[in-house]
Amino acid sequence: MDRHIPPVGRWKLARRAQQMTHSALRELLKVTERADMISFAGGLPSPDALPLARIVEVTQRILSTDAIGTLQYGPSEGYTPLREAIAERFTRNGSPVRASQVLITTGSQQALDLVARVLIDQGSRVLVETPTYLGAVQAFSQYEPNFEQLASDADGLIPELLSPAQLRGACLLYTQPNFQNPTGRRLPLERRRQLARLSLETGLLVVEDDPYGELVYEGGPLPSIHSMAPDAVVYLGSFSKILAPGLRVGYLIAPEDLMVKLVQAKQASDLHTAGLTQRIAHQVFTEGFLEPHLHALQARYREQCAVMLESLGMHMPPGVTWSRPEGGMFLWVTLPSQLSAFDLFEAAMQAGVAFVPGAAFYAAEPQHNTLRLSFTTATTAQIRCGVETLGRIVAARLS
Repeated sequence: MDRHIPPVGRWKLARRAQQMTHSALRELLKVTERADMISFAGGLPSPDALPLARIVEVTQRILSTDAIGTLQYGPSEGYTPLREAIAERFTRNGSPVRASQVLITTGSQQALDLVARVLIDQGSRVLVETPTYLGAVQAFSQYEPNFEQLASDADGLIPELLSPAQLRGACLLYTQPNFQNPTGRRLPLERRRQLARLSLETGLLVVEDDPYGELVYEGGPLPSIHSMAPDAVVYLGSFSKILAPGLRVGYLIAPEDLMVKLVQAKQASDLHTAGLTQRIAHQVFTEGFLEPHLHALQARYREQCAVMLESLGMHMPPGVTWSRPEGGMFLWVTLPSQLSAFDLFEAAMQAGVAFVPGAAFYAAEPQHNTLRLSFTTATTAQIRCGVETLGRIVAARLS
């Protein structure tokens, strides 16, 4: 007997589902997968930088020595030795953290969702940078907040321009202070201090998302906002950019009174993050491998970033400007105001070069003459060729 296939729209969707949209970036990446494409679009680690041999060796060792513990259910808070290792590393770097403040998540994207689920109601005011990380906007949007973009410049958000009206009643302030996705900018030390003071004085919760902080090329590390106001900041970290994104291991650090609710939300979401990948992260994290691996990543990405900056200087016409990141994976290009990055995107794709139009990274009032370039997955030869191609396309639009 043929089974009846219900028509589309038979079931009434929840309002939050009706308002969900595809990630503009994830959809865009589908059309950049041609083998002949030079892609500056995805924010992916270099395939050549993934520590494949180390992960294979560690995985085999874990399964041969602790298969039952690895493959059983685990605590929602996460694998205790990994939580202790994260807390010890933060404490050693001057930001005292207890393991009880660490929650292991299935990637930092889940951490964003848990924070939103616990803190955001319909109509809550959420303060974000201009522009901001698209994945955070997508995670927060399903809980129906009202986004408010904050005044920002080449160094990031400007704390002294935060007005009492903006701070009053705001649910949270979301920021990526280190080598932000999409702009690559880094929040200066004094602005971090100002933001920490504001959060302590007003009770405003700051969500500090830091997946790129270890990828510093110039200027050395800066202290986290969390280290300056630990009782007013939720810190989000990830192993995706420094180890392997497919492991889906992230973490958050939060005040213990808030952690209670975050753990409850985690339990309702997926019970716990996969035991195998947590143990892989722990082994790599604690066996002396991470530091030399980070140094190699930094050297690789420093060179690729330098080549892209040099190529932009050689091939972009007057009127085009770009950021000069001190770390991370991205830089931000601003075109003359009469140009739209969406219009350039089609021509660039036809020429075999992909990038991300910048409008996708604005919570409101998108700026269409901007675009994001990632330098981590292309070779230096591809970077030179791709930027030269983009320069010709931009110059043709301006002539």
